[in-house]
Amino acid sequence: MLGLDPDPSALWPQALEGGEGDGSVAELTARAVTRHCQAAIEAAGPACVAVKPQLACFERLGAPGWAALGEVRESARSRGLLVIADGKRGDVPVTAAAYGQALVGATPGPFGEVPGLRADAFTANPLLGRDSLEPLVDAASSAGAGCFVLVSTSNPGASDLQDLPAGHAPLYERLAALVDSLGAGAIAECGLSLVGAVAGATRPERLARLRALMPRAIFLLPGVGAQGGSPAGLGAAFAPHPAAGLVTASRSIVNAHSQRGGDPEAAAAAAAEELRVDTWNI
Repeated sequence: MLGLDPDPSALWPQALEGGEGDGSVAELTARAVTRHCQAAIEAAGPACVAVKPQLACFERLGAPGWAALGEVRESARSRGLLVIADGKRGDVPVTAAAYGQALVGATPGPFGEVPGLRADAFTANPLLGRDSLEPLVDAASSAGAGCFVLVSTSNPGASDLQDLPAGHAPLYERLAALVDSLGAGAIAECGLSLVGAVAGATRPERLARLRALMPRAIFLLPGVGAQGGSPAGLGAAFAPHPAAGLVTASRSIVNAHSQRGGDPEAAAAAAAEELRVDTWNI
C-alpha cells in the first residue's frame, strides 16, 4: 500500500510544472500537491492494492487541500486502488458519527445529502472508549467500508502508553480485545472483519500475540522502510488469510524520486516482491 504524505516543500519536479496561474497561494499549492500524488500513484500504483493519504497533509492547505484530496481519491480509484483515509479520528459519540459521515458517508441537510470523502476505509483512535468507536464502525458498515483502530503503533513513543499495564494485560492487548469484540458482528465470507487494527511493523515480536487476540481483523502494518520495519518479521499478521494484512510504504517509495538514480516505480515493485505472502513461511 502506498502512503501519501505530501510535503509542499519537497514535491516531485513534475508537480511544479505549469504551477503559475490564477489562484491563491493555497490553491496553487494544492494543485501541485495533487499533481505530486497523481504522479506517485501512476508510478507505484501497479504494485499496490491501496493508497493511504494522510489527511493532515491535505487539511493544512485549507479548503483547496480538501479538494485536492478528492482529486487524489479519484485518481486512485481510476486505477483500481482502494483509498484508506489516515486521520485517526476519535471523539464522543455524536462527533464520531459526524466523522463517519465525513469519511465514508454523507450528511443529510435541508437541500439533500452532502457527500463526504467516500473513502474505502479510515483509521480511528480508540482512547475515548467503545462508545466513541461504535458510530464509526456503524458508518463503515453502512458504507461497505473498513475501520482500522489504533492498537500498537509504529512510532517510538507508543510504548509510553500502549505498553502500560491496564488491569490484567498491557493496554495494547486490551485495545486488541476491543477490536475483536467490535468486529465480531461484521465478518465477511472470507472470515475477516470490517474492523481492523493498526499494528506497527516496527514491533514484529508482538504480531503473533496480536493475531491470537484478533483472529478476524485485517492488520494495517505501517513502519516498513524509513521507520525501520522489515517485511521479514510480518508473517504472523498474514496467518489466517493472504488478505489479512496491508503493509504501508510511504517515504521509502516516494522519496526514491529524489535519490540518485531513484525510481519510485522500481522501488514499489521491489517492495511488492519482498512482501509476496506466498514466499513466506507462515
